[in-house]
Order: sequence, then structure tokens, then C-alpha cells
Amino acid sequence: MTLPPPPAADFPRERTAIVTGAASPRGIGRATAARLAADGWSVAVLDLDEAACRDVAARIADEHGVACLGIGADIRDRDAVRAAVDRVNGELPQLVGLVNNAGVSSPVPFLEVSEAEWHRVIDVNLHGTFHITQAAAKIMAERRLGRIVNISSTSAERGGGVYGRAAYSASKAALLGLSRTLARELGPYGITANSVAPGSIDTDIMGGRLTDERKAVLLKDLPVGRIGTVRDVAAVVAFLLSEHAGYLTGVTYDVNGGSHIA
Repeated sequence: MTLPPPPAADFPRERTAIVTGAASPRGIGRATAARLAADGWSVAVLDLDEAACRDVAARIADEHGVACLGIGADIRDRDAVRAAVDRVNGELPQLVGLVNNAGVSSPVPFLEVSEAEWHRVIDVNLHGTFHITQAAAKIMAERRLGRIVNISSTSAERGGGVYGRAAYSASKAALLGLSRTLARELGPYGITANSVAPGSIDTDIMGGRLTDERKAVLLKDLPVGRIGTVRDVAAVVAFLLSEHAGYLTGVTYDVNGGSHIA
């Protein structure tokens, strides 16, 4: 696809964001979907469980008075992703935002990781992100406006060390490179692409692991003195999708309580 450089696009009052992996009750995706709705976005909630997606979308729509759509889709399935994006494009206001949050973790050390486990993580975290980003970006490019945010991880920057090991860290590091490439290639179409790298966040993916003892260990490396919340991450994502972030692209925001400087 070759298009001329975009004119200055007006940020639409009615706009839509897709948030993947947004059905988990205590996850970053759901918190982000709710935050965007509070900011006036229409939201498409994508996750594996169709019923859960519809329930989350209905709750968010009822609470914030915006149009929401819940779609069950496996982002590893390119055809399912295309069909989901087509529905969003046809049923909701202009597609402007995409939050690539869906992902799986893996605590398996490198010398023990199987080929099947490696492919399981890469297929979701990287290949799935590719599928939905390409489908959504084509629509954004036609309208000369888009905001893409990839949810990476501090594990990508420090090489694991919290929970995720080799496969997880590799997949999340790949998202950082993908974001920068998208920023360079899609910039002429009016699209920005950035990353958010959360540190220790109290989510379902960490469920059962943040014991009092584990929290005490983590807090030693956190200057802010507390474990992060999904709302901390959602606030940064919401900013990067907003009209105020149009001059930010190819950057990574570390939401880690200062662990990198500890």
C-alpha cells in the first residue's frame, strides 16, 4: 500500500479503540478499556471467551454511556481477527486506537523450555499481535489517523527476572522492535506506535504469586514503595492513545515504580 503523506487529521470526537485481552476481571486490558470509555472512547473488547467479552462490553457501556462491542476471537487465527476488525469497523465509530494487550506468560527457564512452549508464547504474543495490528492499521492508514500501543514488559528490558522467562521476555522484546518499526513505516499515514512496559503489576497473570513474602522482596527494588495497579498502566495507555500524544511515536514508557533505577 502506497499513499501520499497525510494532511493534518482532526481527532474525531466519536472514535473507537480495540483492546485485546480485555475480558480478564483483574487485567490491564479490562482496566484500559474502562479508562478509555471514561475518556469518551467507544471500545471493542476482544478476548477468547465470547460471553465474557460481551459481558465486559455491556458493563462498560452501561457505566460510561459509550458504544461498546464484545467479540470472542483468538488472535492467533488471522481469519478470525480480520472478521473481528471488520465488525468493529462496521458497527462502531471511526477506528483510531489499538491496544495490543493480549498475551500469555511463561515461567520456564531457557534450558528447560520445550519447542511447544516456545511456539505457544510466540504465537500469541507476537504472531497474534501482527495479525490484528496489520488488519487495524490498514483501516487507520486509509483515514490517515491511528494510535497503536503495544503492551510489552519490563522483562523485555531486563531479561526476565520477575516472573516471565526466556520465551516471554523474547516475545515482549520483539514487541518493542515492532513498535519502533511501525512508528517509522506508518508515520506517513498519520499513525503513531508506542510501547508500554509494565513492571510488577498486581494482575491475574500474577495471581497467587504475590504473597506477602514475595511483595516484600519486590518492594525492595521499588522506590515508589508499592506494587503497581492496572489503573497505573491504563492511565499511560490512555494518554498515548489521546490526541495530546500525536508527537510521540516509537517510544517506550516504563511503568515500573522506578525499578530500573533502584
